[in-house]
Amino acid sequence: MVHLGKKVERIRELRGMKQDTLALKMGLSQQTVSRLEQSETIDDEKLQLVANALEISVDAIKNFDENAIFSNINSNHTFHDSSSLNNNYHCTFNPIDKIIELYEKVIRDKDEIIEMYKKQQKAS
Repeated sequence: MVHLGKKVERIRELRGMKQDTLALKMGLSQQTVSRLEQSETIDDEKLQLVANALEISVDAIKNFDENAIFSNINSNHTFHDSSSLNNNYHCTFNPIDKIIELYEKVIRDKDEIIEMYKKQQKAS
């Protein structure tokens, strides 16, 4: 079974957000967020509240798979340590945001493929 609370916790951590901050954005206490992250299931209303606070979709939470994200990134990119070449480099984007954008794109692509197969099946 999918443990939604753990997914919420991991996404929150990847966004660099503390429980207090998420709680504040949701209008809840930090203790409530802690209990929520320990819950295997989360009702749809609370899950929508979490998604809004994390600025992602409910589907992104439900379908979150950290291993798939990092596997996809590692298979498509080669990372180089250039810290010794240029100590003045400042990243102009949040890498976590890019990971989440990539994950949401993977979900959208998957949904489109499923819809395409459904249409093909109905036509048969």
